[in-house]
Amino acid sequence: MPQDLRLLEDDVKDLLQMVREFTDEKLLPSAPGYEERSEDPLPLYRQLAELGLTGLPYPEEYGGGGLSYETYLCVVEEIARGYLGFAIGLSVHTLCAFAVNGFGSDDLKQDVLTKLCSGEWYGAYSLSEPHSGSDASALSTKAVLEGSSYRLSGSKVFCTRGNEADAVLVMARTSEERSKGISAFIVSKGTEGFGGSKKEDKMGWRSSPTWMLQLDDAVVDAGRLVGEEGQGFRIALASLDSGRLGIAACSIGLAQRALDEAVRFTSEREQFGKPINANQAVQFMLADMATQISAGRALYRHAARLRDAGQDYSIEAAQAKLFCSDAAMRVTIDAVQLHGGYGYVTEYPVERLMREAKGLQIVEGTNQIQRLVIGRRLTF
Repeated sequence: MPQDLRLLEDDVKDLLQMVREFTDEKLLPSAPGYEERSEDPLPLYRQLAELGLTGLPYPEEYGGGGLSYETYLCVVEEIARGYLGFAIGLSVHTLCAFAVNGFGSDDLKQDVLTKLCSGEWYGAYSLSEPHSGSDASALSTKAVLEGSSYRLSGSKVFCTRGNEADAVLVMARTSEERSKGISAFIVSKGTEGFGGSKKEDKMGWRSSPTWMLQLDDAVVDAGRLVGEEGQGFRIALASLDSGRLGIAACSIGLAQRALDEAVRFTSEREQFGKPINANQAVQFMLADMATQISAGRALYRHAARLRDAGQDYSIEAAQAKLFCSDAAMRVTIDAVQLHGGYGYVTEYPVERLMREAKGLQIVEGTNQIQRLVIGRRLTF
């Protein structure tokens, strides 16, 4: 069943109802075409800004919605139900804004956060490098201070909308002190020496462009340093905690769509004179799918409430990302199975949903890394 709105405040309920209508009327019909063409859905991002959905969890003084992170995640889930690749773009945009809001100077907030919150700009997040994925502290992109500017040089990989975004949060090394030598910068689109060098050809999220970025002595004003020198690794990890909740919400939205499709198909498809979901074996599969979705939804909402209360939520974010993305994988596989041979052909959306689910187990820290994070907190 879709996420339950009954216990929410009236204003939140109204917001989610509006997002649900946007998803049903705009996103669900548009997603297949954009995916087939591998085309970034820029018109939909413009509509997202017009609806005021680009800065929901950030202060009103900077043009944000001033709403809870839990509310924002409920919005992400609704959007992911209709179009996962688009929801991923919103999640990454919010990740960039988080760093500026949480660590940026007042000038940086006025200059960048206001544009991100209004949707005038869209943001991206760039940490991974060709030789440093899970071992993020081993990154080698360098930033050298020269007068009032930094020169950034290096390569980045797996950056969602990196070449389309107006502002990219880039982690670069300002000293050789492993994690303590990393700093964070906002690099604007059009900066000389900065841009996409390769667009990846992916098995899913094909309309969500994933880039390798190149920085060749890209000059970035010192005022675009986020926080202080050496604070970048802390900013990256804090951002990832928030981002993992975004991926958890995306996972549940995708899983919900797969369940909806499975219920619809098994209600309409008849075998041996009755709908196939009249069979107990099919009902049990659907019941397990629905239960996993409800459990994942409760898990990410609990972590979000901890975040909103200013409590430590790192382990809960890892648990939510781990459970929800694994659940999305299981649910989409079962949705394909319940469609039989039709689940394996592109006429039905479940094969795409299954391909998309795989990426959720990888991004924002692989699920093996989530287990490592959780295990370390339990044993040290």
